[in-house]
Amino acid sequence: MKPIQKAEHDPRVNARYPVRLEYTGMLIIIMTMAAGQQGILSLLQAFPRLPAAIQVGILFLYWFLLALSLITGTVMLRKRNYDIPLITLSRAARSVAKGDFSVRIPPRRKDGKKDYIEVMFDDFNSMVQELGSIELLTSDFVTNVSHEIKTPLAVIQSYAAALRDEPLSPAQRSEYCAAVIAASEKLNTLVSNVLKLSKLENQTILPEPQTFDLCAQLTECALGFADSWERKGIRFAAHMEERAVICADREMPVIVWNNLLANALKFTEPGGSVTLTQQSDESGITVTVADSGCGMDDATLHRIFDKFFQGDTSHAQEGNGLGLALALRAAQMLGWELSVQSSPGEGSVFTVTLKK
Repeated sequence: MKPIQKAEHDPRVNARYPVRLEYTGMLIIIMTMAAGQQGILSLLQAFPRLPAAIQVGILFLYWFLLALSLITGTVMLRKRNYDIPLITLSRAARSVAKGDFSVRIPPRRKDGKKDYIEVMFDDFNSMVQELGSIELLTSDFVTNVSHEIKTPLAVIQSYAAALRDEPLSPAQRSEYCAAVIAASEKLNTLVSNVLKLSKLENQTILPEPQTFDLCAQLTECALGFADSWERKGIRFAAHMEERAVICADREMPVIVWNNLLANALKFTEPGGSVTLTQQSDESGITVTVADSGCGMDDATLHRIFDKFFQGDTSHAQEGNGLGLALALRAAQMLGWELSVQSSPGEGSVFTVTLKK
């Protein structure tokens, strides 16, 4: 459990509680009350024959009414400033606990300023919005992963039944066996990626960093996809320095490069182009993977790194929506930045920044 840090002033708060004004006001009220008592005593001196019991009763009634007014005012202020906001927050939290992620708490102040109560409401609304996004992501997980699992399982079941029950020629048998193997490999890839992502999300300590040539690693990863770009007739270009030595975990960057290259080649049409660029400057090293594919709209860009999210809702492309999530998590563990720029019909550019 992560400990809560020491409380500090929130820069969003621009309507501080007037403590000095409160002290000054209380001082003035007490002095006024004392002056009022002195005034009553002066009046009572004008009636020397008035019984002492009545004089004491008048003073008691005076202080009773003052105390009642102060208590009533304090209770009303506490109710307005603390009780009502906390009751509102409690009711909203109960609604969220029941699964309603559309709950939002409106601001109390009309002047647009924020005190700590307003900031707490803003944080609550942001939290509920994020929880709603997670709920949507879970729904996408069920939809996408169930599709990814059901399709190869149906293929395996169908072809396995045909291999068992139907008389087949050697060519047909070979074709059916190839289909079963391909479907099994797809399932194996899905399970492996799920396990790999789970390991990365729960891993907090990286192996000891090693010194190695980043350009050589990029070249090796790119050559691993040579069959893919040759088969699709994609023009692949690489622009890199002769050598760029870095010190980091040697295996983690491979996850980033392989997934970015695989994603670029997958969404680039035959005859298109993919470009891998590496360059160094005083601030660090930048690696980009650019493609001439279909590109992405703003809605897709907003969720492109979510687990199991696939911009291709028809599932016409191979994949299970885990590659970019793996790349992002690996980059984060290395302390690198991974960003993307894209427009529909204009391709995509993924940028990895290694700061010195």
